[in-house]
Amino acid sequence: MDDSPSPAGSKPTQTPSWVMLGFVMGVLFMLALPRPEPAAPPRPEPAAPPRPEPPPKPVASPPRIRTIDAVFADFEKYAVWDNDTTEVALWDSATKEYSDCYEVMRLGDAFFFRPIPRLTRPILRHGVPDAENFPLQFTVTAAQEREWRKAAQDETWRAVTDALHGASAKPKASP
Repeated sequence: MDDSPSPAGSKPTQTPSWVMLGFVMGVLFMLALPRPEPAAPPRPEPAAPPRPEPPPKPVASPPRIRTIDAVFADFEKYAVWDNDTTEVALWDSATKEYSDCYEVMRLGDAFFFRPIPRLTRPILRHGVPDAENFPLQFTVTAAQEREWRKAAQDETWRAVTDALHGASAKPKASP
């Protein structure tokens, strides 16, 4: 390369000026573009009327051993025992549900009641007259429930087959 000074009459190159002109034109073009409106702050929604809070559930009372003892004495004949143990739920008129649950242990003629948080066995639905209006819900073991269901199914099947056999054995009357 030649490091000699350029002659006095020569012009400097125009390339950097064109680059600078393009840069300035780009900046001006960007400034001329329409700008998006700043997002308006969200309008506060009108305050909804406060929802009425549901009435608080009545607090369950402590276990009522005297009550369960008296009620169970009247309805013990419906209890289904497994190794001298059963579970019952006592109707609570304050909560309007069977909320007081007990495990009942039988020792001779005496009954011992232990409060439990919930029933762990299936509820007895057969053999109790008007079970919906009883003050107690009785339970059965899962095995006893299966046994009862099988017996009920066998009885239904026997009634159906007897009806079919009886219908086919009757002679048809001639006109």
